[in-house]
Amino acid sequence: MQTIGIRELQTNPAIFTRAMANHEFAMITKHSAPIGIAVAFDDAVVSNGLKTSLLIEGYKKGDLSLGQFCKAMDVSKESGMKILSLMGADVIDYDFNDDLALIESL
Repeated sequence: MQTIGIRELQTNPAIFTRAMANHEFAMITKHSAPIGIAVAFDDAVVSNGLKTSLLIEGYKKGDLSLGQFCKAMDVSKESGMKILSLMGADVIDYDFNDDLALIESL
């Protein structure tokens, strides 16, 4: 997420438009205190809703774990994995200990 001061926004609005064109989040600050967050508008926001779109994007960028995503969406792990998969996010539910146990049993 990019942080843009209100004064910087007034003098150089291209910083803001570049962030939106790159589909980045932008935190707007005034005297170093956050006053808002800007989100690029796209079809995903319309079809999925703002909350879901933000959470999916956060997961894709690595800002949220699968557990955090599911908790924020208030869905089970399996449902969360289905949502992410349908939205084109890579989802892997992998337990290394299961593989170790299998190797030891062989």
